[in-house]
Amino acid sequence: VAGYKDRMDKFFSYIPGMMSRIGNHIDFPNYEAEELVAIANVMARDLEYDIDQDAFPVFKEYIERRMDLPYFSNARTVRNAMDRARMNAAIRTFEKFAIEGVNGGVCTVDDLKCIRKEDFQVLADDIVYAD
Repeated sequence: VAGYKDRMDKFFSYIPGMMSRIGNHIDFPNYEAEELVAIANVMARDLEYDIDQDAFPVFKEYIERRMDLPYFSNARTVRNAMDRARMNAAIRTFEKFAIEGVNGGVCTVDDLKCIRKEDFQVLADDIVYAD
């Protein structure tokens, strides 16, 4: 059985004696924000994306705020954020080249692979302006 400590404690509270039947209990600490930023960088690299240097502080701010919210899940939260940032980057690139016609509608591979601070800012704004 595996899960986050608070949820596992609640799970075990429903079944008297169950906790004592599990021989080993290992509590893994959460990652620090800097470690999660590094994980995001590795994820981007593995997917052949490049994160602009000025995007890292925005992503770190997002992660720090997200860590204080319910259902934060460490690297899974980072993966979900990276998926959203990649989608935001795709939308931004499409709008810039296909809709606005920048550079005659022709983009480069670097344009397609780049995640910018505004791609993460959308995520941060969702937290700030949430109902």
